[in-house]
Amino acid sequence: MITRMGRTWTTLVLTCLAVVVVAADPTFEVSPGGLKVRIPDGGGYTLIGFHFSVNKPLPGVAAGDYAVDMTTKTGNEFVYTWPEVVLKPGDTVNYWYLYLQNGLGHNVLGKSWTYAGQATTTTTHKPTTHATTTRTVHVQTTQVAHATASSGGSGTGTGTGTGTGTGTGSGSGTVNTGDNTNSGGGSGTCSCRKGPGEGDGFVDSSQCTSFPCLIFEDNFDFINHRVWQHEITAGGGGNWEFQYYTNNRTNSYTKDGVLYIKPTLTSDHFGLEFLEHGSLDLWGGSAADVCTGNNFWGCKRDGAPGRVINPIQSARLRTSRGLNFKYAKVEVEAQLPLGDWLWPAIWMLPTQNVYGNWPASGEIDIMESRGNRNYHNQQGVSVGVDSVGSTLHFGADYFTNQWPKAHAEKVLSGGTYADGFHKYAVNWDDEAITFYVDDEEILRVDPGPDGFWKFSGLDETTYDNPWREGSRMAPFDQEYYIILNLAVGGVGYFDEKNTNGPYPKPWTDNAGSEADRFWAARAQWLPTWNLDQNNGEDAALKINYVKVWKMKPDP
Repeated sequence: MITRMGRTWTTLVLTCLAVVVVAADPTFEVSPGGLKVRIPDGGGYTLIGFHFSVNKPLPGVAAGDYAVDMTTKTGNEFVYTWPEVVLKPGDTVNYWYLYLQNGLGHNVLGKSWTYAGQATTTTTHKPTTHATTTRTVHVQTTQVAHATASSGGSGTGTGTGTGTGTGTGSGSGTVNTGDNTNSGGGSGTCSCRKGPGEGDGFVDSSQCTSFPCLIFEDNFDFINHRVWQHEITAGGGGNWEFQYYTNNRTNSYTKDGVLYIKPTLTSDHFGLEFLEHGSLDLWGGSAADVCTGNNFWGCKRDGAPGRVINPIQSARLRTSRGLNFKYAKVEVEAQLPLGDWLWPAIWMLPTQNVYGNWPASGEIDIMESRGNRNYHNQQGVSVGVDSVGSTLHFGADYFTNQWPKAHAEKVLSGGTYADGFHKYAVNWDDEAITFYVDDEEILRVDPGPDGFWKFSGLDETTYDNPWREGSRMAPFDQEYYIILNLAVGGVGYFDEKNTNGPYPKPWTDNAGSEADRFWAARAQWLPTWNLDQNNGEDAALKINYVKVWKMKPDP
């Protein structure tokens, strides 16, 4: 997404209460019956999600070869046995786990245990997966009460942490991938989640005999939730947009081989009074519905007169749990939504922030657009639904984002991108990043032999180079994942200097009450969405397929 928080906030910290989280260590038992793990209940645990691999690294919250969600206890312990896992002396179990306690998720990462006993059998173990639930959870380490802001809600705890569940089952996508999960590995690596189940859709990368080689294809016969995770948050993308994201088949569904991401009115679901007098609580109560983004009061918003809860309900899907890759060609065929202040995006973020927080670890925007029919910049050039843009974001920090040096737009000659399907693609390798619209190159970014630090011009400043230990393509030399979403309005992306017809932009950035002003003007913009026609699908982002090719063989 092209911008981030377009305002400066003065935050009043009223109180600060540290919450100490104590996690109980698991114990392991090896017998002819397999590998058993026991995790004591540390007090009110409602779920344990346990991931591990044997003699293989398991960085961060990567999906292990074995995984299970435990929701019932034996006595005061969560216990599970993998009869197919046979260990030899010296074998190391690399694991991580999460636990839900008092409605909040907590991750315990980077753990290992080495078996020092005697061999039990010579049977070779075969990886299997058990869990079918996937979650993103947040470890609450600090509770801070904030002074209320115009777009904010009540103060909440903050924290980060991501959990990934794996499971067998059929999938509409196909992936050719090996077992390399090292985000710093060689060119063309792909840590797509791999499973052995029949019909799983993931096969061995040895089938790649020429390059580019197709490693993933989803034609959306259904939503493959093992690949695509729904984000659940009111925080949006950091631009104080007017939607909140949810997992609801009203807002994201497939039909006739097309994925629809469709906006609806929050009041249709909760009623008009809810916007100013209700409370939108997205913290969740189980592993499947935990809030995925607490930033910007993303997990709880309280309405009040003059401060409405996000008036639009929409969807944002990401592959961070099931499809992560480094250096690839990504192609998406999509039909864009039609309607004022709609903001569709097809983009990519790093799986791990190896070089620091945004935008130091980069962002790749394959396509962004605006749904407005009659929207022009100061030069009179259309920047509405007949225009799309591609962008790289990179910089030492938020204030040094150098996206204008890696940005291009394509205006359609005749018609709009909402009239039918068009192809949006990026070719990304260890030499350059090239963007295409309908197979036409619109932007090629080659940082040169000195890399993006010199390309950015930041080498002439006093900032430290966050990419000094990376390659010339840093920060774009790590694994990324795909995001598909439909946002609405917000601060920054709909420039104040642009003009809209037949009515002006109904809110002013950074003036406060942006969402209220937007909602108050719904008599102007809502008719442009055509929600009363074609099941409201004129306003939907429609995805026909997503394809990913591996660019080069592994070194």
